[in-house]
Amino acid sequence: MTNSPTKTDWPSSLDDAELDELDTYLRAHTQEQDGHLLLDGVHGLLSALAVGPTQVLPDEWLPEVLHEPFADEDEGNRVLALLAKLNDSISAELDVDAYEPILGEVDTEAGPVLSAAGWCEGFSRGIDLRATLWEKRLADDPPLMEMLGPVMALAVDEGILSAEAEFEKLSDEEYDDCLAQLPAVLASVNHYWFEHPATEAELNALNDANKDKHDHQAPPRQRSGHWVH
Repeated sequence: MTNSPTKTDWPSSLDDAELDELDTYLRAHTQEQDGHLLLDGVHGLLSALAVGPTQVLPDEWLPEVLHEPFADEDEGNRVLALLAKLNDSISAELDVDAYEPILGEVDTEAGPVLSAAGWCEGFSRGIDLRATLWEKRLADDPPLMEMLGPVMALAVDEGILSAEAEFEKLSDEEYDDCLAQLPAVLASVNHYWFEHPATEAELNALNDANKDKHDHQAPPRQRSGHWVH
């Protein structure tokens, strides 16, 4: 007798109740005017890290997500468990072509529509956490820039990133097409870094940049847009 596939064969992503729980916590403990990330932004951040050039440990990315002490130990353990599950699910979903971005909604006269603004903001910050590697490779390797085209188009359209040239706003159809391409973009970028890993020279430059940042206590990078060339 053969075993039939079970749910455990598929990525263990957060269910709707867990997503709502994490979303509620983030909304209650972040200040959008201070640039804090909500659930869509956290997903964008973790997505960038999942497909990026080197591992980024929680000690490095959690300060981008959590901005105040937990009310109690149980709450802290629960939120950290949800974030860990969300983080782990991204790579697992990419492995089986099941990735979907978590997007926000904005109200319009025609009703609520999906918005990539928060996800793109988070993705941009994920890039910034390894800016030295990303910026050099984006400048040196045009195919990587081309892969990220739909993400950049959405980020520029939403005003998350600045571009040297002025672009017309995307039409609704163009916007939706870029959204639809996000899973394929992430899969391609993930494959790119697997096939073309960071070189020893690039890693040394990253280490030097990190050491310099710590020595001088540089402020965290904000919406720099430096990865758009």
